[in-house]
Amino acid sequence: MSWMFELRGSVTKSQRVIFGILGFLLLLGLWMIMSSGADPIIENGILPKPFSLCDTQMVDKTYVNTKGETITEQVEKRNNSVLCAFGDLYRDSGLFKNLCLSLGFNIGGYIKALLWSLPIAFLIGLFPLFNAMFQSQIDAYRFIPLTAVTGIFLATFGIGSALKVNFLAFGIMIYLVPVIIQRIKEVDDVYVKTVYTLGATKWQTIRSVYIPAVLSKLSDDVRVLTAISWTYIIVAEGIGDEGGLGSLIYKAGKRMGRPDKVFAILIIFILIGLVQDRIFVYLDKKFFPHKYQVKDQYSSEIKKESSFELVIDFIIQAMIWVCLGAYVILALDELFGILGGLNLLSYLFKDTVWVLHTIFLSIILYKGRKVLMPKISQQPKLQA
Repeated sequence: MSWMFELRGSVTKSQRVIFGILGFLLLLGLWMIMSSGADPIIENGILPKPFSLCDTQMVDKTYVNTKGETITEQVEKRNNSVLCAFGDLYRDSGLFKNLCLSLGFNIGGYIKALLWSLPIAFLIGLFPLFNAMFQSQIDAYRFIPLTAVTGIFLATFGIGSALKVNFLAFGIMIYLVPVIIQRIKEVDDVYVKTVYTLGATKWQTIRSVYIPAVLSKLSDDVRVLTAISWTYIIVAEGIGDEGGLGSLIYKAGKRMGRPDKVFAILIIFILIGLVQDRIFVYLDKKFFPHKYQVKDQYSSEIKKESSFELVIDFIIQAMIWVCLGAYVILALDELFGILGGLNLLSYLFKDTVWVLHTIFLSIILYKGRKVLMPKISQQPKLQA
């Protein structure tokens, strides 16, 4: 039992799964204890029940009419709970459409933040002139309260999707640029000196040393920092109110007084974050496999993937191809109306549909490159 409290100790995968389930059940049990019963510890207007029968019941309601008479009548009351709120959100609030719109805003913010941050950070991190001119300003930008600059974005981009995407991108960028600069400084000088010895130019040094080294470490930073945009989603989507989960949770909490819906949407945020985190880890393993190469404890060889990991990888690859096929069909419908002009992508993602096109076209180009590169390398070279 002492291993449970060992400083910086480790646990096996099976132990992590078992204790993870126990921890979840413990929190769920505490939630049920505090919110259940006729007189709960925390009233359901603050902490709703996690689940209950999704039906209605007749209850007595007493009020005083204009004549001063006390009237008691039976009214219909719905048994609200977080589990039931998912059905209400899907049926009454267009949950799936709002989810797609929020994903479009956030992923668009990720893409723009990376496109802005990488060139800016490399200029400041690599060249003394830009470092001396802008390093202090970049460090100061981290202390800007983002909610205070919404007026500037409103005046610049209006109240449409461009405002939301750029606002979320800026929220990531002010933290991402200093991190990239720090990663550039952490590149070991031995690699730089080696390529200089081999006669590399400045551009060759940047391309062969700095970019691979920085991106390899930056993938973990991006996985953490992109979560920032979800914390500002209510601010972004509240301007102009085009929809989205942030707008939905604001309406449910403040206007409708439905804490069960608020908790349901918060759970959706958590699930999105967990899935997003796993996707980033998967991409990190694919693009930077050297970070996960562990030597077998019984030999000097690199430890091979387990059968479970191979099965998961196969499932993910199959899902990617299924999603690609669905995207191609829906994209062709957008262009040529092959499904009767359904235009499902534009309906779900509105002005952020470009985000979906960017992601899937990038996947298609990556898959095409992997298929074509071996064929090109096998072609016989012409003799001079």
